[in-house]
Amino acid sequence: MKLRSGSTLFFIFLLSAIHGLAFAHADHDEEDGGNGDEMRLEMIHRYSPHAKDHGVHVEMPPTQQELIQELYRHDVFRLQMMTQKRQQNGHDQGLNSSSSSSNSTRRMDMQIKHSMVMPMNAGWDYGFGQYLVKLKVGTPSQKLLVIVGTGNDLTWVKCRSHCGKSCGIRKGRIERNRLFNRDRSSTFKPVPCSSKMCESDLANMFSLNKCPSPLSSCRYEYSYAEGSSASGTFGTDIIRASLSNGKRTRMKDVLIGCTETVLGKGGVKGSDGMLGFGFGRYSFATKAALKFGGKLSYCLLDHMSHKNVTSYLTFGANKKAVLQGKMSYTQLIFSDRSIGSIYGVHLQGISVGGQMLNIPLHIWNPKLDGGTLLDSGSSLTFLTKPAYKPVMTALTKPLTKLRRLPSGGDGFDFCFDPRGYRDRLVPKLVFHFAGGAKFAPPVKNYVIDIEPGKKCIALVSATEGPCVIGNILQQNHLWEFNLVRKTLGFAPSTCT
Repeated sequence: MKLRSGSTLFFIFLLSAIHGLAFAHADHDEEDGGNGDEMRLEMIHRYSPHAKDHGVHVEMPPTQQELIQELYRHDVFRLQMMTQKRQQNGHDQGLNSSSSSSNSTRRMDMQIKHSMVMPMNAGWDYGFGQYLVKLKVGTPSQKLLVIVGTGNDLTWVKCRSHCGKSCGIRKGRIERNRLFNRDRSSTFKPVPCSSKMCESDLANMFSLNKCPSPLSSCRYEYSYAEGSSASGTFGTDIIRASLSNGKRTRMKDVLIGCTETVLGKGGVKGSDGMLGFGFGRYSFATKAALKFGGKLSYCLLDHMSHKNVTSYLTFGANKKAVLQGKMSYTQLIFSDRSIGSIYGVHLQGISVGGQMLNIPLHIWNPKLDGGTLLDSGSSLTFLTKPAYKPVMTALTKPLTKLRRLPSGGDGFDFCFDPRGYRDRLVPKLVFHFAGGAKFAPPVKNYVIDIEPGKKCIALVSATEGPCVIGNILQQNHLWEFNLVRKTLGFAPSTCT
């Protein structure tokens, strides 16, 4: 399909959400400590020609309208998933339960001088995450493309063992021939079924209690809300990734699931597995962030940027970020396990055009499973009805003279003909966080092109569940998560 500038480029980026391709260019590895440079994950959209160069073959929907409808369906399903999970009982066995989150990590926060930066490629999200990461796993390393699992902790790869050179497609099970052969990796270590790690620590990762024998490997069946599942055995291995100084770093003893069976039609299509990006004790994100001072950050490019411009997910201090203002900071809330490891913030109110809106305070209650969620796995922004109605009333009032258009099934309530429209007609939307931090996204982040001759306000009403700030609204800002100090920092940025 021939690409146009403007609205089509927007949709090429639209399904992006946090998460890429880790390219290792160096000849020598750094030691497994925090003394290397930052680690970066390059962010490239799934439908970009560059994605196909790395084996991603997912057909782009033929029209812009179908793209936005697909995106809307995905986000609605994801919100339903989070709403359902928040009703369940859960206990946080994540970062706060990890022994590494004590004084030792605080000392690390002071000592780490460098970061790890890796490239990322946007991927299919069905409750999993929307970016792909190119990783090198094992010794000698094997290259794999995995989806970054927003809200999930387990890193798993399509895998085989005891199959020698015959590792490949097995009808009805693994559907691709790019697999991790664990027998070829001298550093892969199975997790014993009889170990405390299997019986207790990995319970939240769906470890199975049945042990054929004490020496058997710990098994799991990792289920996802839309009905798909991945089953296999737990192990640990080395993951290698690039540093921004041109060298490589080794992430030792990373928990990895050797997935032998994938069931369902869900979101692993076009990938070799899943990279855990939650804040749980055994997630890749937690391990990588704590190795480099407890910080991780990302910056989503303007959807109008040239296709060759790249964004990055960074582990460690992001020294290369080009900011267009001062960093603002607010409290980072780690929700309990009932909705997964999705990062929350304490939103205290919303203003439009400089006027605070009359929204009930209980809407922002941070004790309800993380308060408002900053979710890079959702593209759209959802507000519960008590917040949605006053926000939309204030935003649309200056636009009533423009010709209204039907939504066309894309989920938006206010769409219009852009003739006569200017961004300055829309009053400024500001999110007020705890501690006085204010997030004021540019108008183009919430008044978007749906198709030629049609714009919509890209906010969606949620009947229940948490409020969600999606990745489109987050564009053009650097977002820094400090897992040690439990703070979220953000600032306008060029994302280069």
